[in-house]
Amino acid sequence: MTTFSDIFKKGFLEETGNLTVNGFIMSMLAAFLCGMIVYAVYRGFYKGVIYNNNFNILLVMTSLVTCFMVIVISSNVVLSLGMVGALSIVRYRTAVKDPLDVGFLFWTVAVGVTCGAGLYMISIMGTMFVAAVYILLVKIRNRKHQYLLIVKYEESAAEAVRREVEPVRKVLKNRTSAKGVTELTYEVRLKGENSAFVTALSGIQGVASAVLVEFTGDYFE
Repeated sequence: MTTFSDIFKKGFLEETGNLTVNGFIMSMLAAFLCGMIVYAVYRGFYKGVIYNNNFNILLVMTSLVTCFMVIVISSNVVLSLGMVGALSIVRYRTAVKDPLDVGFLFWTVAVGVTCGAGLYMISIMGTMFVAAVYILLVKIRNRKHQYLLIVKYEESAAEAVRREVEPVRKVLKNRTSAKGVTELTYEVRLKGENSAFVTALSGIQGVASAVLVEFTGDYFE
């Protein structure tokens, strides 16, 4: 007579997933394909300071490693509990400098999970959709460039500097004055390469320097 205890033990000990050679190969190939799509998107549309090819390779590896971990976990409940316990003691100390890199990491983890679960079409369609949204947002962002305008001038040139920067769309970020010299820092948004006003500022009598630096939020380019 089968008891509840027998059913419970059987459910924990027997393999429940589709752990076959063909299934494993299909899952890994799908994870690799989606990982390479993420690789191409990150390489082609990266907008940070320095492109890191090692991190991009890590994205592909993350999708593959997550995929075969999910395959193993889904095959047996006992293995899944042991895997969760083992992973819970792992600590990562590497700081992620760009917030978008975290999104790419989660993207590849999602790819690995869905491919490991056998949801190949969901993984490919989801990857293509996320890639399209990311590319669209990058293109929209590139229409308007964000800069820091740093102007250093003497008090005699204050009125001329004010007139020159007045038409520019800007936000004052910092103002420093010492011994008759003032330094202003503006956050400026420009369309295209319309930066002729910087040359005009530099030509004003009493202006020591006028610098325009592209600003990404965390780093200078």
